[in-house]
Amino acid sequence: MATLKYSRQRESIKEFLTGRTDHPTADFVYENMKQIYPNISLGTVYRNLSLLADLGEIQKLSSFGGADRFDARTAPHCHFMCTCCGRVMDVFSEHIDKSLEDIAADFTDGQISDYKARFFGICNDCLQKDSH
Repeated sequence: MATLKYSRQRESIKEFLTGRTDHPTADFVYENMKQIYPNISLGTVYRNLSLLADLGEIQKLSSFGGADRFDARTAPHCHFMCTCCGRVMDVFSEHIDKSLEDIAADFTDGQISDYKARFFGICNDCLQKDSH
C-alpha cells in the first residue's frame, strides 16, 4: 500500500475538527479553512474530509436530513439532532452502551463490531425558547 503524502491543508482540516463538538458541515469547514488558505477550493476540503473519514481519522455523519456533518471523535458514540434548529450533539450514556453490548451479545448471526445510533428531538435551547 502506498504511503499517504503529507498535506498541510489536510492536517489543518483535522486540527480544525479536533476538539469541536458542533459537527460542522463541509461548507462550514471550507469557510474557516479559507481564512488560513485563501486559495483552497471547496473540492479540496471535500476530498480531504472524505479521505480522513476513509482513513478512520474522523467520522462522516450522514442521514441527518441535510448536508453531511463531520466529527473528529472516532470512538463509538451516538448522536442527537434537534429537529427544530438542526444542531447535532454527541450522546454518551452508560445505559445505551450497556444496551448495545447486550444486543451484540444476543446477536447470533454474526459479530457486531460497530454501531451508529441517531436520536432526534428538540434540544434544551429550543425547548426554552418555546416556553417563553
